[in-house]
Formats: sequence, structure tokens, C-alpha cells
Amino acid sequence: MALAISCTPNTLNANQASSLDVAVTGLRNAKGNVLICLTANPKHFPDCGKDPNSRKLQVSAAKAGAVHFDGVAPGTYALALIHDENSNNKMDLAIFMPKEGFGFSRNPAIVMGPPKFKSAQFAVGAGDVKLPVKMKYMF
Repeated sequence: MALAISCTPNTLNANQASSLDVAVTGLRNAKGNVLICLTANPKHFPDCGKDPNSRKLQVSAAKAGAVHFDGVAPGTYALALIHDENSNNKMDLAIFMPKEGFGFSRNPAIVMGPPKFKSAQFAVGAGDVKLPVKMKYMF
């Protein structure tokens, strides 16, 4: 069962804003949370925790099938997701490899390290955007 989780902006012109619907697939279990970060700043991707203009959500993994962002201004963005299975609000690593799941907008291939902003970027214009994200696990 997919429930819609919504993130609304604090201040944006409603006439210029669109919505973003993210369909999250491939979660290996319903433990913990999914941490989601939407940023327009390439310097703060994929870890956009220090981007003051990013939009962050924490969603129960059991309810993470459909995530909804309201009031997204036109621009170029990228999404990063972490399946935080133990709910410690960070990506756990083992020998420099992620122990928990991760995903990015546009589902770029993962070779060595996280993708660059350009590989995950997508455009938001006047219309609403639907975006699939498939979670990946290294272990």
C-alpha cells in the first residue's frame, strides 16, 4: 500500500510552483525511515544537509512508496534518498561502502562513489513532475 507523504514550502509563489511526485521502489524492508533531500545546488549534492534552501523529508519506510512535494519552484533539481534502516539519521558505512540503501533521481549508474549532480538532475517547469526512484543496496 503506497501512502502519499507531503512536503509543503514555507514561502513560494503558488502561481509559479509545481508539485513533484516521487515513486520510491525497491526498498528491501519496511524498517526505519527513508531520508529524502531535494536540492538545486550542485555543491550540496548528494549530501544536501548543509544547503539552507534544500527541502528534506523523513518518511517511515513502511509509507515511502509515494512522496509528494508541493510548491516546487521552476528550476533544476536533484534528489538523494537513504533507507535509514536503523533510524540513526545517517548513512551507515562498512569499509567505505554504504550498508544501507540509497537512491537518486534519474536512477544513475553507480560506479565509484555517489553520482554527480548532473547525472541526477531533472527540470521542474510549469507542470507537475512525476519521478521514479529505485533504491539500491550494496550488501
